[in-house]
Amino acid sequence: MSLPMLFAVFFYVGLFTVGGGLVAISLMQQEIVARGLITPERFISMVAVSESTPGPIGVNMATYIGNELYGVWGGVITTVGTVLPSLIVIVLIARYFTRFQDRPLVKEAFYGLRSGSTGMIAVAAWNVFLVSVISLPRFRETGSFLALVDWKAAVLFAVIAIAYRRFRWHPIVFILFGAAAGWAFL
Repeated sequence: MSLPMLFAVFFYVGLFTVGGGLVAISLMQQEIVARGLITPERFISMVAVSESTPGPIGVNMATYIGNELYGVWGGVITTVGTVLPSLIVIVLIARYFTRFQDRPLVKEAFYGLRSGSTGMIAVAAWNVFLVSVISLPRFRETGSFLALVDWKAAVLFAVIAIAYRRFRWHPIVFILFGAAAGWAFL
């Protein structure tokens, strides 16, 4: 894929990302993994790194993918491609939104966007869960349903999910705990 084509792909991702970076990740996965540029496992590892670094995850992920594929210029191209549509849309909205914000059609459109964004985030979360907890390659190798689940990762997932619901600590605590547990036990 050429750099202009890479820019076009990430411009598309930036243009249709409504709902935040996790929606962008779902679109990036669809575009980049489906084209065979990055393996699904590598993509999920990139998501983990992008979530752990400061800044918006969608932009972090775009920069990481571009840098991985084409070096510094790839990172610049994918970052600009991802951010530029939002910049254009925000400028247009800031200019005209106050005239239209109370119209029923606009309110209904934003209601639909929230629902659609929630669905996209759920798909991204499901894809991360499948790659990190479910082990299809091991299942294919052994044919055993016990090999289908990476039990250490499943227990870590359950512990962090329960602890997050119970204690409500800052997410960085759980990210660091997950990284330490992965390094030590997985």
